[in-house]
Amino acid sequence: MSLCLQARQLACERDGRWLFEGLDLTIRSGDIVRIEGPNGSGKTTLLKLLAGQLSDYQGELFWNGAPLRKVREHYLANLLYLGHSPGIKAGLSPLENLAWYQALSGERGNTSQRLSALEQVGLGGFEDVLVGQLSAGQQRRVALARLTLTRRPLWVLDEPFTAIDRQGVAALEAQLAAHAQSGGSVLVTTHHALDVSPAARCIQLG
Repeated sequence: MSLCLQARQLACERDGRWLFEGLDLTIRSGDIVRIEGPNGSGKTTLLKLLAGQLSDYQGELFWNGAPLRKVREHYLANLLYLGHSPGIKAGLSPLENLAWYQALSGERGNTSQRLSALEQVGLGGFEDVLVGQLSAGQQRRVALARLTLTRRPLWVLDEPFTAIDRQGVAALEAQLAAHAQSGGSVLVTTHHALDVSPAARCIQLG
């Protein structure tokens, strides 16, 4: 399915300061867009806004040509958002966390699929360990397993490379590139210099 997310003249103010104004953005199938900028420039705010978590902004968002506010349910059904925090429960195992995510999203899934997703992010054998006992990098991998488990065409990722090792970085870069090549799209913030595709582009804030 061809997709198109457009932002027109976006502006957002926090504590009497404009984080960004007059921002235009278009993301289509096959795009990888990196949001750059210093700390405090509004990168996370922009991603949360595009993920439908914030409503306090100026401008307009469109999904496949329709105002997003009118097609919100359809938009969210095509979106996978991973925030700066892994957003996982320390008192659950990786396997239980993925089952919880699926239930929360109204998805059907099975243990075999969840085990496969964990295996692909290098957590085979850790599926029943409490997340609170895992390293920061392993906890990040639990969250990243959703990219394999949950099939959504639009990925909005806030600092997904945080705390993962060189091998994990290479694997995630390959996953982003493969997602775009298959017709998906990626909007990402990262301090890491992406090596994914010559077609990837950057938008600078601040």
